[in-house]
This record gives sequence, C-alpha cells and structure tokens, in this order.
Amino acid sequence: MEYGTVSAKGWVVIPAHYRAKYGFKPGTRLRFVDYGGTLTLVPVPDDPIRATRGMLKGKTSLTRALLVERQKERARGR
Repeated sequence: MEYGTVSAKGWVVIPAHYRAKYGFKPGTRLRFVDYGGTLTLVPVPDDPIRATRGMLKGKTSLTRALLVERQKERARGR
C-alpha cells in the first residue's frame, strides 16, 4: 500500500509505476469521482467519442434482443 501527501497547493504526486500503468503523462486530464468515501481518479480522453468507439463490439445487441422479445410477444398474441 502506498501513501501520498497533499501539498499546501493541493498537489499530490502519483507514483511513477501508476503513471506508466495508466498512461498518465504531463497534461493528462483527470476527473475526480466521489463514491461516498472513496475518491477515484478517472482519465478524461482527448476525444471521448473516439475513445468509446467499438467498446461494445462483439457483445450482445440489446436492440436485437428487444426486437426478438417483441416478436415472441406478438407470436403469443399479446
């Protein structure tokens, strides 16, 4: 377990191995998320749309599942 200290200016040093592991470079924007007692740093991508592109590729299509379910309901006469 590692610890850091908040400076008088509010700065905290992120250990080098975490910066390398998560790709934090100078200028990386971080979002602070408070989970009610746990503070989490989340990197903000330069282009959020591009960063999430293909994220669900290969996963079950919820639209297709909904259409199949509706088709089954029609077949049952609902």
